Amino acid sequence: MPIHNFKPLAGRVVDIEIASTAISNNVYGDPTTRRVGVYLPPGYETSFHDYPLLVDLVGFTGSGYSHLGWKPFQETVPQRIERLVSEGKMGPVIAVFPDCFTTMGGNQYVNSAAIGNWADFLLDEMLPTLESQFHVRPGPANRGVFGKSSGGYGAIVHGLKYGDRWGAIACHSGDMGFEWCYKPWFPKLLRALHKHDGVAGFMAHLAEAVTPKDELLYTVMTLAMGATYDPDPEAPAGVRLPVDPHTCVVDEEAWANWLAWDPVRMIENPDCQASLRKLKGCFIDCGDKDQFDLVYGARQLTARLESLGIEHTYEEFDGTHSMVDYRMDVSLPFLYRALTT
Repeated sequence: MPIHNFKPLAGRVVDIEIASTAISNNVYGDPTTRRVGVYLPPGYETSFHDYPLLVDLVGFTGSGYSHLGWKPFQETVPQRIERLVSEGKMGPVIAVFPDCFTTMGGNQYVNSAAIGNWADFLLDEMLPTLESQFHVRPGPANRGVFGKSSGGYGAIVHGLKYGDRWGAIACHSGDMGFEWCYKPWFPKLLRALHKHDGVAGFMAHLAEAVTPKDELLYTVMTLAMGATYDPDPEAPAGVRLPVDPHTCVVDEEAWANWLAWDPVRMIENPDCQASLRKLKGCFIDCGDKDQFDLVYGARQLTARLESLGIEHTYEEFDGTHSMVDYRMDVSLPFLYRALTT
C-alpha cells in the first residue's frame, strides 16, 4: 500500500472544548475541561446534510490526538477515512477524537469513583455537544464507537451496557478474559511497588520519571485497572490492591469486582445480552498472537455470542497486539455500512 502520510487532508480537523462535571469526581485533580478533535469531511461547509458520527477511543497511554498527529509510514485516522472513501469502501463521516488521558495513563471509558465517570462524559456530555454544534445525524442509530486495546474494551463494554446509545461498535483487541490478560501481572506489580515503598511511592516516582520505561508503564496500567474495576477513593491513587502485598494471594472480594467488568462474564447478564441485540452492528477482532493473550477472551466471548444467537462479526488475524491500525480498513467500512443500511 502506498504511503499516504504526506497527503494533505481534503477535509479538516477542528477543536472544541467540553467543560465536564462527569469527571470532576476523579481523585487526581485531572483537568475537567477536555479537548475533542473533530474531523469534518471535504465539502462539509457547503453541504446541507448530516453525517454519521464515529467516535475513536484510543488505547492505554494514548489520547485521541495521537490519532491525528503525523507518524512515520502511517496514516492518521482522518487520512485513512479519506482514502477508504476514495476507494469506495465507505462514505463520508464526522469522526471525533476525545482527549481522555489521565494521571493513571488513560482509562477504560467506564464510570469510576477514582478515575472519573468517563462513560457519562462520553454519553451525556460529549455526544449532545457534538449533535448541537455539528451536522451530525441525530440519535443513537447514526453513531458508532470503535477502538483498540483499552479503546476496544471501551467499545465492547459500551455495547454491553449502552446499546441504546450507539448504533454500532467495533472492538479491536479489547481487554477481556481477565484471568489471562491481567492476573499474570500481579507478581510483577508487587515487585515494582516493593521497590518504591508502595502505591504512593510508585506514583511519585512515575511523576518524576524522565522517560517512563516498560516496567513503569505496565505497573501503572495494572494500578489503573484496579482504580477502574475496584476503586477506593480513600486509598493511594484510588486503588485497592487485588492481592495480598506480601504473599500475592488473591483477594477474592476485590478480584470479583474486577471480574464483574470482564466482557466474558458480562455477557451472562441478560441486560447486557439485550443491550447488544439493540445494535445494528458489532465487530470484534484480535490477533492470534496477541502478547496479552486477549485472543482467548475474544474466542470465549464470540463463542458465547454465537450460542446466544447475538449477531456479530468476528475476525482473527495473523498478528500481535502491536501495529494493527491497518485493521481499521475493515472496521471503519463495517461501521459505516451498519449505520447507513
